[in-house]
Amino acid sequence: MLLELAIADAYGAGFEYADEMIVNNDLSLYVEYPRFRLIPGSYTDDTQMSIAVAEVIVAQAAWTPEVLADSFVRAFKRDRREGYARNFYHFLVEIPDGQEFLTKIRPDSNKSGAAMRAAPIGIYPTPEKVIEAATIQAAITHNTPDGINAAVAAALMSHYFIYQLGAKRKLGEFLKGYVSGEWSKPWEAKVKSKGWMSDRAAITAVMRNDSMSELLQDCIAFTGDVDTVAAIALAAGSCSEEITRVGTCKGKRNSCSELEPPA
Repeated sequence: MLLELAIADAYGAGFEYADEMIVNNDLSLYVEYPRFRLIPGSYTDDTQMSIAVAEVIVAQAAWTPEVLADSFVRAFKRDRREGYARNFYHFLVEIPDGQEFLTKIRPDSNKSGAAMRAAPIGIYPTPEKVIEAATIQAAITHNTPDGINAAVAAALMSHYFIYQLGAKRKLGEFLKGYVSGEWSKPWEAKVKSKGWMSDRAAITAVMRNDSMSELLQDCIAFTGDVDTVAAIALAAGSCSEEITRVGTCKGKRNSCSELEPPA
Protein backbone atom coordinates (compact mmCIF):
# COMPACT_ATOMS: atom_id res chain seq x y z
CA MET A 1 0.00 0.00 0.00
CA LEU A 2 2.63 2.55 1.03
CA LEU A 3 4.77 1.85 -2.03
CA GLU A 4 1.86 2.41 -4.41
CA LEU A 5 0.78 5.48 -2.47
CA ALA A 6 4.30 6.92 -2.70
CA ILE A 7 4.58 6.30 -6.44
CA ALA A 8 1.18 7.92 -7.00
CA ASP A 9 2.11 10.89 -4.82
CA ALA A 10 5.49 11.36 -6.51
CA TYR A 11 4.01 11.11 -9.99
CA GLY A 12 1.06 13.34 -9.15
CA ALA A 13 3.29 15.97 -7.55
CA GLY A 14 4.40 17.10 -11.00
CA PHE A 15 0.80 17.85 -12.00
CA GLU A 16 -0.74 19.32 -8.82
CA TYR A 17 -2.70 22.43 -9.82
CA ALA A 18 -0.45 22.66 -12.90
CA ASP A 19 -3.01 22.02 -15.62
CA GLU A 20 -0.54 22.96 -18.32
CA MET A 21 1.46 19.82 -17.49
CA ILE A 22 -1.41 17.44 -18.28
CA VAL A 23 0.02 16.79 -21.77
CA ASN A 24 2.79 14.85 -20.02
CA ASN A 25 0.39 12.44 -18.30
CA ASP A 26 1.55 9.35 -20.20
CA LEU A 27 3.34 7.56 -17.32
CA SER A 28 6.66 7.79 -19.15
CA LEU A 29 8.43 9.79 -16.43
CA TYR A 30 8.15 11.78 -13.25
CA VAL A 31 7.71 15.31 -14.54
CA GLU A 32 9.33 18.36 -12.96
CA TYR A 33 6.89 20.60 -11.13
CA PRO A 34 6.93 24.08 -12.72
CA ARG A 35 6.33 26.25 -9.64
CA PHE A 36 8.76 25.22 -6.92
CA ARG A 37 11.85 23.09 -6.57
CA LEU A 38 10.88 19.46 -6.19
CA ILE A 39 13.15 16.74 -7.53
CA PRO A 40 11.14 14.60 -9.98
CA GLY A 41 10.26 11.28 -8.40
CA SER A 42 10.19 12.63 -4.84
CA TYR A 43 7.15 11.92 -2.74
CA THR A 44 5.57 14.68 -0.66
CA ASP A 45 3.52 15.22 2.49
CA ASP A 46 0.83 12.72 1.43
CA THR A 47 3.32 9.87 1.73
CA GLN A 48 5.35 11.19 4.64
CA MET A 49 2.31 11.66 6.86
CA SER A 50 0.92 8.27 5.81
CA ILE A 51 4.22 6.74 6.90
CA ALA A 52 3.88 8.53 10.24
CA VAL A 53 0.40 7.04 10.70
CA ALA A 54 1.60 3.57 9.67
CA GLU A 55 4.48 3.71 12.15
CA VAL A 56 2.06 4.27 15.02
CA ILE A 57 0.00 1.28 13.85
CA VAL A 58 3.04 -1.00 13.47
CA ALA A 59 4.39 0.03 16.87
CA GLN A 60 0.98 -0.74 18.41
CA ALA A 61 1.35 2.52 20.29
CA ALA A 62 -1.53 4.24 22.03
CA TRP A 63 -3.81 5.81 19.42
CA THR A 64 -3.91 9.26 20.94
CA PRO A 65 -3.51 12.77 19.51
CA GLU A 66 -0.24 13.13 21.42
CA VAL A 67 1.30 9.97 19.97
CA LEU A 68 0.10 10.71 16.44
CA ALA A 69 1.25 14.34 16.50
CA ASP A 70 4.65 13.27 17.75
CA SER A 71 4.89 10.80 14.87
CA PHE A 72 3.99 13.54 12.37
CA VAL A 73 6.78 15.76 13.72
CA ARG A 74 9.33 12.96 13.94
CA ALA A 75 8.72 11.82 10.36
CA PHE A 76 9.17 15.37 9.09
CA LYS A 77 12.27 16.16 11.15
CA ARG A 78 14.21 13.13 9.98
CA ASP A 79 13.53 13.83 6.30
CA ARG A 80 12.28 17.31 5.45
CA ARG A 81 10.20 17.22 2.29
CA GLU A 82 8.83 19.82 -0.06
CA GLY A 83 5.16 19.55 -0.96
CA TYR A 84 3.61 20.56 2.35
CA ALA A 85 1.46 23.68 2.37
CA ARG A 86 3.86 26.57 2.96
CA ASN A 87 2.55 27.62 6.38
CA PHE A 88 2.34 24.04 7.62
CA TYR A 89 5.89 23.34 6.43
CA HIS A 90 7.22 26.30 8.43
CA PHE A 91 5.08 25.26 11.38
CA LEU A 92 6.75 21.82 11.38
CA VAL A 93 10.19 23.38 11.04
CA GLU A 94 9.64 25.52 14.13
CA ILE A 95 8.04 23.12 16.60
CA PRO A 96 10.12 20.51 18.50
CA ASP A 97 7.59 17.79 19.24
CA GLY A 98 4.01 16.56 19.21
CA GLN A 99 3.08 18.33 22.43
CA GLU A 100 3.85 21.74 20.94
CA PHE A 101 2.17 20.65 17.69
CA LEU A 102 -1.09 20.15 19.56
CA THR A 103 -0.69 23.36 21.54
CA LYS A 104 -0.15 25.57 18.50
CA ILE A 105 -2.08 23.93 15.65
CA ARG A 106 -5.38 25.39 14.47
CA PRO A 107 -7.41 22.23 13.80
CA ASP A 108 -10.13 23.87 11.72
CA SER A 109 -9.24 22.81 8.17
CA ASN A 110 -11.75 21.13 5.86
CA LYS A 111 -9.16 20.36 3.19
CA SER A 112 -7.62 17.03 2.20
CA GLY A 113 -4.73 16.72 4.66
CA ALA A 114 -6.43 14.26 7.02
CA ALA A 115 -7.74 12.13 4.13
CA MET A 116 -4.41 11.86 2.30
CA ARG A 117 -2.76 10.13 5.29
CA ALA A 118 -5.67 7.88 6.30
CA ALA A 119 -5.23 4.83 4.06
CA PRO A 120 -3.10 2.75 6.48
CA ILE A 121 -5.90 2.96 9.05
CA GLY A 122 -7.92 0.60 6.86
CA ILE A 123 -5.89 -2.29 8.29
CA TYR A 124 -7.94 -2.23 11.47
CA PRO A 125 -10.33 -5.20 11.63
CA THR A 126 -13.78 -3.58 11.64
CA PRO A 127 -15.38 -0.52 10.03
CA GLU A 128 -16.20 0.79 13.49
CA LYS A 129 -12.56 0.63 14.59
CA VAL A 130 -11.47 2.27 11.33
CA ILE A 131 -13.96 5.10 11.84
CA GLU A 132 -12.84 5.65 15.43
CA ALA A 133 -9.14 5.72 14.53
CA ALA A 134 -9.62 7.88 11.43
CA THR A 135 -11.69 10.37 13.41
CA ILE A 136 -9.06 10.73 16.13
CA GLN A 137 -6.22 11.32 13.69
CA ALA A 138 -8.27 13.70 11.53
CA ALA A 139 -9.36 15.86 14.45
CA ILE A 140 -5.75 16.75 15.21
CA THR A 141 -5.62 19.04 12.16
CA HIS A 142 -9.04 18.82 10.47
CA ASN A 143 -11.61 18.91 13.25
CA THR A 144 -14.48 19.83 10.95
CA PRO A 145 -17.33 17.67 9.61
CA ASP A 146 -15.91 17.68 6.07
CA GLY A 147 -12.35 17.08 7.22
CA ILE A 148 -13.29 14.13 9.41
CA ASN A 149 -15.71 12.59 6.89
CA ALA A 150 -13.07 12.75 4.17
CA ALA A 151 -10.53 10.97 6.37
CA VAL A 152 -13.04 8.31 7.39
CA ALA A 153 -14.03 7.66 3.78
CA ALA A 154 -10.40 7.36 2.66
CA ALA A 155 -9.61 4.90 5.46
CA LEU A 156 -12.73 2.84 4.74
CA MET A 157 -11.74 2.60 1.06
CA SER A 158 -8.61 0.63 1.86
CA HIS A 159 -10.44 -1.35 4.56
CA TYR A 160 -13.07 -2.42 2.01
CA PHE A 161 -10.46 -3.98 -0.23
CA ILE A 162 -8.13 -5.36 2.43
CA TYR A 163 -10.98 -7.40 3.90
CA GLN A 164 -12.62 -8.17 0.52
CA LEU A 165 -15.99 -6.77 1.56
CA GLY A 166 -17.39 -6.52 -1.98
CA ALA A 167 -16.82 -5.73 -5.62
CA LYS A 168 -15.15 -2.43 -6.42
CA ARG A 169 -18.22 -1.30 -8.35
CA LYS A 170 -20.03 -1.30 -4.99
CA LEU A 171 -17.42 0.74 -3.14
CA GLY A 172 -19.53 3.89 -3.14
CA GLU A 173 -22.54 2.06 -1.73
CA PHE A 174 -20.40 0.62 1.05
CA LEU A 175 -19.10 4.04 2.04
CA LYS A 176 -22.59 5.54 2.07
CA GLY A 177 -23.49 3.05 4.79
CA TYR A 178 -20.91 4.52 7.16
CA VAL A 179 -20.19 8.14 6.27
CA SER A 180 -22.24 10.97 4.84
CA GLY A 181 -21.46 11.87 1.23
CA GLU A 182 -22.38 11.28 -2.40
CA TRP A 183 -19.76 8.57 -2.77
CA SER A 184 -21.52 6.67 -5.56
CA LYS A 185 -21.92 9.75 -7.77
CA PRO A 186 -19.18 9.94 -10.44
CA TRP A 187 -16.80 12.87 -10.12
CA GLU A 188 -16.33 14.79 -13.36
CA ALA A 189 -14.84 18.18 -12.42
CA LYS A 190 -11.43 19.58 -11.54
CA VAL A 191 -10.48 18.59 -8.01
CA LYS A 192 -10.13 21.52 -5.62
CA SER A 193 -8.74 21.50 -2.10
CA LYS A 194 -11.63 20.01 -0.11
CA GLY A 195 -10.99 16.49 1.13
CA TRP A 196 -14.31 15.09 -0.01
CA MET A 197 -13.50 16.19 -3.56
CA SER A 198 -10.28 14.17 -3.58
CA ASP A 199 -12.19 11.21 -2.14
CA ARG A 200 -14.97 11.43 -4.72
CA ALA A 201 -12.49 11.58 -7.59
CA ALA A 202 -10.45 8.71 -6.15
CA ILE A 203 -13.55 6.54 -5.70
CA THR A 204 -14.68 7.27 -9.26
CA ALA A 205 -11.27 6.33 -10.63
CA VAL A 206 -11.02 3.12 -8.59
CA MET A 207 -14.46 1.96 -9.64
CA ARG A 208 -13.87 2.44 -13.38
CA ASN A 209 -10.28 1.21 -13.83
CA ASP A 210 -8.88 -2.30 -13.78
CA SER A 211 -5.11 -1.75 -13.66
CA MET A 212 -2.83 0.37 -11.53
CA SER A 213 -1.41 2.20 -14.53
CA GLU A 214 -4.87 3.13 -15.85
CA LEU A 215 -5.92 4.15 -12.36
CA LEU A 216 -2.94 6.47 -11.90
CA GLN A 217 -3.39 8.12 -15.28
CA ASP A 218 -7.11 8.60 -14.69
CA CYS A 219 -6.50 10.27 -11.31
CA ILE A 220 -4.13 12.79 -12.88
CA ALA A 221 -6.56 13.53 -15.72
CA PHE A 222 -9.01 15.17 -13.30
CA THR A 223 -6.54 18.07 -12.85
CA GLY A 224 -6.28 20.07 -9.65
CA ASP A 225 -5.18 18.41 -6.40
CA VAL A 226 -4.27 15.25 -8.25
CA ASP A 227 -1.37 13.99 -6.15
CA THR A 228 -3.81 13.56 -3.27
CA VAL A 229 -6.41 11.92 -5.52
CA ALA A 230 -3.79 9.51 -6.80
CA ALA A 231 -2.38 8.75 -3.34
CA ILE A 232 -5.82 7.90 -1.96
CA ALA A 233 -6.87 5.90 -5.02
CA LEU A 234 -3.70 3.84 -5.45
CA ALA A 235 -3.41 3.10 -1.75
CA ALA A 236 -6.89 1.59 -1.88
CA GLY A 237 -6.50 0.10 -5.35
CA SER A 238 -3.33 -1.72 -4.35
CA CYS A 239 -5.47 -3.80 -1.97
CA SER A 240 -8.08 -4.74 -4.59
CA GLU A 241 -7.98 -8.16 -6.26
CA GLU A 242 -9.81 -6.62 -9.24
CA ILE A 243 -7.01 -4.20 -10.11
CA THR A 244 -3.99 -5.70 -11.85
CA ARG A 245 -0.36 -4.71 -11.32
CA VAL A 246 0.72 -5.61 -14.86
CA GLY A 247 2.47 -2.97 -16.96
CA THR A 248 5.50 -0.73 -16.59
CA CYS A 249 6.95 2.32 -18.30
CA LYS A 250 10.03 1.51 -20.33
CA GLY A 251 13.32 3.03 -21.24
CA LYS A 252 13.13 6.62 -20.02
CA ARG A 253 14.99 8.47 -17.30
CA ASN A 254 12.86 9.07 -14.18
CA SER A 255 10.38 6.53 -15.52
CA CYS A 256 7.28 5.92 -13.46
CA SER A 257 6.78 2.17 -13.08
CA GLU A 258 4.29 0.23 -11.03
CA LEU A 259 7.30 -1.63 -9.67
CA GLU A 260 9.72 1.27 -9.22
CA PRO A 261 9.72 3.19 -5.94
CA PRO A 262 10.21 6.96 -5.91
CA ALA A 263 12.92 8.81 -4.08
